[in-house]
Amino acid sequence: MGICPTELLKLVIRPTLEYLGDYSEAAENLLLATAAMESQLGFHIAGEASGLGVYQIHPRSHQRLWDRYLAQDPDLASRVRGLASQHEFLSHPHEELATNLRYATAIAWMMYKRKNKPLPVPSDIEAMGKYWRRHFHSRPHGSVNEFVARYQSLVDNRHLAA
Repeated sequence: MGICPTELLKLVIRPTLEYLGDYSEAAENLLLATAAMESQLGFHIAGEASGLGVYQIHPRSHQRLWDRYLAQDPDLASRVRGLASQHEFLSHPHEELATNLRYATAIAWMMYKRKNKPLPVPSDIEAMGKYWRRHFHSRPHGSVNEFVARYQSLVDNRHLAA
């Protein structure tokens, strides 16, 4: 069993998006669905393909995001860096993806945000799956159908209404 979707949403995803000034229902649902697809909501935090954390972000992707996107916006980079651990980030930055839920959420959101594309309607899980497949990983390891199935089996919509 992974992390309770309601708690992940209310205690991690929503406050992180609000902190970054990017809150929307579509963004929070996309991130929750991404965590469901990538790690079964945290059931696995070290993936088969070396992805880390609830979003299974590969260290190379993490480094590229910093070098090619966040480095271009020092204020945004500073806000994201503010979520990382003070000492561990300096010596083991990629481990933050597995051990720091708010930081990992910010990085996952930045992976989407850097594409600068409009988000799907929050209730359209199939469109979210297509968006994930197109924008989250350079080589997604799953299908849109699997994305929808994971969302339906792991995320209880009744919990998301609050």
